[in-house]
Amino acid sequence: MSASTVTASPAPTVQDLAVRPSWKAPIAFALLALVALIAFGILGESGQTSTFGISTGSDAWQIDPLALSSRPVALGLSLVCVVIALYAAWLVRAGQAVPSWLTVLFAIAFVLAFLVWAVAGEQISFTSLMQGALALSVPLVFGALSGVLCERAGVINIAIEGQLLAGAFLSAVVATLTGSLYAGLVAAIVAGLLVAFVLAVFAIKYIVNQIIVGVVLNVLVLGVTNFLYGQLLAPEAATWNSPGTLPRVEIPLLSEIPVIGPVLFEQTIIVYAMYVTVALVHVALFRTRWGLRVRAVGEHPKAADTLGIRVNTVRFRNVLLGGAVAGLGGAFFTLGNVGAFSREMSAGQGFIALAAMIFGRWSPLGALGAALLFGFANNLQSVLGIIGTPIPSEFMLMLPYILTIFAVAGLVGRVRAPAADGEPYVKS
Repeated sequence: MSASTVTASPAPTVQDLAVRPSWKAPIAFALLALVALIAFGILGESGQTSTFGISTGSDAWQIDPLALSSRPVALGLSLVCVVIALYAAWLVRAGQAVPSWLTVLFAIAFVLAFLVWAVAGEQISFTSLMQGALALSVPLVFGALSGVLCERAGVINIAIEGQLLAGAFLSAVVATLTGSLYAGLVAAIVAGLLVAFVLAVFAIKYIVNQIIVGVVLNVLVLGVTNFLYGQLLAPEAATWNSPGTLPRVEIPLLSEIPVIGPVLFEQTIIVYAMYVTVALVHVALFRTRWGLRVRAVGEHPKAADTLGIRVNTVRFRNVLLGGAVAGLGGAFFTLGNVGAFSREMSAGQGFIALAAMIFGRWSPLGALGAALLFGFANNLQSVLGIIGTPIPSEFMLMLPYILTIFAVAGLVGRVRAPAADGEPYVKS
C-alpha cells in the first residue's frame, strides 16, 4: 500500500470524547411508571376513598380532611410518572442528562400514587405520618452526615453504628447522674468522639484496614453497652437510666402553620440542631477553603500533600468531627425519644445511615433527602400495618435497601465515592 493511499483518521472532537447521557434513569422511570399505572391505577379498587387528615388542634387555621377518589387519583399520578419517564427519555435522546429535580418530581408522584392506593377505604393523618417520618430520620441524618465528613476526607466510617449506640448510652447515664439533659447531650458528643478517636488512631496512624476497625468497634461498643446495661442500668434504673426526654420547643407563628408547623417547628433541640448541622456541613464542604482542602484530600491526597496540605491531619480531624456528629444523633434515641437507654437500641440505624450517605451521593443535602425518604418508608410500614392494608410490612422495611441498590447501580444517576475513599496515605 502506497503512502499516498493512507488517510489519517480525524482527531476526535470534544463531542466524541464526551460521555453520552445514560439511559439507566429513563429505563428505571419507565419500569416504575408501568408498575404504578397497572398496580395503583388500572388494578386499583374502584369506588374507594382515601382520606388524609391535614390539621392538628394547634394550627392557626383548620383544614378539613382531604378525601380523594382512590383509583382516579392514583391513575392520574401514575400518568404523571409516565410523562416524566417519556420526558427523561427525550432528554437522553437529545444528548442531555436527566436533572436531579426531575428525579425528585418522579419520586414524589410515585410515592403519592402508592399512598393513595394503599390508603384506599381508610383514613390516616398525613401530618402525623410526616412527624413520625422526621423522628425516625433524625439519627439517620446525623449518621449520614458523619459518614459524609469522614468519607469526603478519604476514611470509611463503618463505626457509625457504634458511635450512635455509644452516644445513646452515655447521654442517658450522664443525664441521669447529673439531672441535666443538656449535660447528657454533651456526653453523647464525647462518646462519639471517643469511638471516632480509636477509629482514627488505628485507621490513619497505624494503617489498619478501615472496614475491619469499624466492624470491630461496632462489636466492642455493643458488647460494652450490653454488659453495663445488664449490670447497672437495668437493675438500678432509677440511679443510672432515668434521664427523661427533652421538651418540645414551639417556634411562635411558624409552629401554627398547618402540616409544616407541627412537623418542622414543634421539635426538640436535637432536631433543630440537625437543621443547623446540615446547613453548616453543606456550606463548609462546598463554600469554604476548609471544605476544598477536605475534598482534595479525599480525591487526590498525593496532590494535596504536594500543595502543603497535611493529609492525615485533615483526615484525623474529620473523623473526630464525624464521630461528634454521630454521637449527638445517638442522643436522640434516649433524650429525644424514649427517655431511657435499652439494649441494642440503635438497631442497625448506623448501617442504614451509610446507605443514606451512598444514596445521597456523599452530599449533605443528598444524605438529608435520602435519610428522610428512609424514615418515611419505615414509618409508613407502621402506619399501613395499623390500618390493616394487605401490603406486607417486610416489603416496606426492605425499601431503603432496594433504593440503595438502585442508587449504587446508577439507576437514579451517577454515584461515585471520593477517589481516595478507604485508601490509607503514607507520605513518601
